[in-house]
Parts: sequence; C-alpha cells; structure tokens
Amino acid sequence: MTVEQRSFDTAHGTFPYLFSPAASESAPLVLFLHGARDRGNDLNVLLKWGLPLFVNESQSLPYFFAAPQLPADQTWVERAEDVIAFLDHLLANNPINPAQVIIAGFSLGTAGTWHIATAYTDRFAGVVAVSGRVPQAIAEKDLAKLKDIPVQVFQGGQDANIPIADVEKFVETLRGLGVSVNLTVFPEGDHFIADQVYSAPDLQQWFISQTRRELAIAA
Repeated sequence: MTVEQRSFDTAHGTFPYLFSPAASESAPLVLFLHGARDRGNDLNVLLKWGLPLFVNESQSLPYFFAAPQLPADQTWVERAEDVIAFLDHLLANNPINPAQVIIAGFSLGTAGTWHIATAYTDRFAGVVAVSGRVPQAIAEKDLAKLKDIPVQVFQGGQDANIPIADVEKFVETLRGLGVSVNLTVFPEGDHFIADQVYSAPDLQQWFISQTRRELAIAA
C-alpha cells in the first residue's frame, strides 16, 4: 500500500502528514508520533523505518494510519493541542471509530505520547511507548488517569539513552497506580527497535483489539 502524503494547517503552523486508509469503514486509527531525528519537512524520512515503513509496505491493513511531522526545532509536548486538532480533523473526515484510537510513539514521540495521552485520556483506547522517556512534568496523579487505557511499553535492553532499570521502575509505578501495562524488553536491542516492535503480528492485532468502553456503549 502506498501511504499518502498530505498536510494539515493548525493554529501554530502546518503539519505535513502521512495517511493510509483502512480496508473497511468504522475502523480503528493508529496515530503515530515520530522521533527527534525524523523532524523536518520531508515526509519520506518517516517512511524509511518503523511503523510508517511497515504500513507503506503492507498490502492492506484493518486500521487507519496517520503520522504528522514536526518542524526541526519543536517537540510533541509543545504541539499537543495541534495534535488533538489534527485528530479531530481525521475523525471528522474519515470513517474512523472514535472509540478505537491508538496513540503510538518512538523516542521523542513516546514522550509526546505520554504527555498527550495523560492530558486527553478520553480520546484514546490504547498507548504504545517505544524507546522513550516519560516527561518529568507529568505528575503521578496524571499518570493515574491512564488506569482505563491499556499500555504497551517496548524497550531495548542495550539502549544507551534510556537504562532498562529506569523503564522497569516506571512500569512498576504505573502498575502501582492501577494502570494495565505490558512491558516487552528486547535484551539485545538498542534504542532503535522500532522495526521489530511495529512489525510484530501480536502488536498489529492489539491495535485493532482495543476499544474505549464508555464510547462503545454510547455508540
């Protein structure tokens, strides 16, 4: 499947973005936030690896896929409101099931994923965090808001940027707050494990298996 390249105008500038439709209507959406080295204004950079590469090389997928691109000097935390505006745009213009929106990230994108998911917990059915830190500004009371949202954490055991012990400690903190977290460690993996993570059949199935209960009932 060839991923489309589009753009969306926000209050703080344009988001170029990748987009792929689902094979059916009323399907889930996977909203992907990229890492620091993929910032800029060339969407082809995103297509070189990880989830965008997997989607681009797949014949057909049971979920919608969208990946906005940050300018070179910005972070996802700075653009959180714009990400939600972008999400609203996607929901208004595509047959996406609003009860099945997954937010997923890598590295810098994972930091953004934690921030956005805790600030807008009513918008997401699942969180995927790959090779990323949790912003220190997020308090435990905000992390506790994720207790109704399943979380998948993936980490390389040899990641020089983020010690595995720090990740394990954070996961235990989340579990102590009542959050349902699954931690997958690649013992020999470094920081760049996104190809392995996002192409895994189990995670691909997980993407389409999560539904926010209260939205599903309301529908």
